[in-house]
Amino acid sequence: MKYLKDFDFKNKRVLLRTDFNVPLKNGEILDDFRIRESLPTIERILKQAKSKIVIISHLGRPEGKIDPQYSLEPIAKKLEELIGREIIFIQDILSKEGDMAVQSLEDGQIALAENLRFYPQEETGDEKFAIDLCHHFGVYVNDAFSVSHRADASLSQIPRFKPSCAGLLMQKEIEELSKALKPSKRPAIALIGGAKIETKMPVIENMAKNFDAVLIGGRIAVEAQEQKLKFSENVILPEDYVDENLDVGPKTAEKYKMAISSASFIVWNGPMGKFEEEKYAAGSKIILDAICASDAWKIAGGGETIEFIDRYKQADKFDFISSGGGAMLEFLSGKKLPGIEALENS
Repeated sequence: MKYLKDFDFKNKRVLLRTDFNVPLKNGEILDDFRIRESLPTIERILKQAKSKIVIISHLGRPEGKIDPQYSLEPIAKKLEELIGREIIFIQDILSKEGDMAVQSLEDGQIALAENLRFYPQEETGDEKFAIDLCHHFGVYVNDAFSVSHRADASLSQIPRFKPSCAGLLMQKEIEELSKALKPSKRPAIALIGGAKIETKMPVIENMAKNFDAVLIGGRIAVEAQEQKLKFSENVILPEDYVDENLDVGPKTAEKYKMAISSASFIVWNGPMGKFEEEKYAAGSKIILDAICASDAWKIAGGGETIEFIDRYKQADKFDFISSGGGAMLEFLSGKKLPGIEALENS
């Protein structure tokens, strides 16, 4: 796979795929983490003379139809504020006006195109759509790790037609999460929580092969016990719960805390209980405090996990926080992500 350092962006028009799928309420951005994570790649490209960038992204699930509540216009304004440059907004990148806007970009300018998922061809992985998106560009950069487990046209098809590389965020995600596939520091502990046991089973099974212990909590632990699922001996399920299984109980929290205190490498994805209600956040808070107090190499990821970490302003205690939820899980389960595979084969 090629990275930014492998390309000369001088005099080039660059198509940059990011993941600006951020939470919005009444047009206001509630968390700009993913936008901020894209800034180093944008700035690195623009450092090279006469380069220019068009950014493409998705937002929400508009199901292939134009829906104003999923417009990227608020993201354009936030990006403008964060980067201190004008952001040109392209309403329809496939229209004649959109085509002209792309071709008329001046050196050092940045444009953001409207939501890719307003086009049904994006999620079907349409080849012609990908060609129409990228035909004016010299280089394609994928910096959208968090959605690269999808085979969308902008992720899996464009690298077939253009010189392509990973952005700085994508590179960092691959490098850091690769450490978690076979940890060199021991003992290595994984904590997996949240909901939907069927989506978490592959990562639990794969991490059990490479970690000293995999500690399970949240709704997936309840589902696993209800379904009488079988795990290897180093997969640990809760001993007790509180209030109809809405949080792990004190015995489990203490047991997990002791395991964390002995670890040299920790991966955390998914809260231990229904943390949205304060009275069921106790188990997750004990886990968070134990991880933050540890000298281990610490990696966290998943939307709810990041939300919980941010609630207590502890992000700086982690060595790496992944921007991916589903993508992180699929990567750690050992699967090939379509967006990454496309870059490798470009």
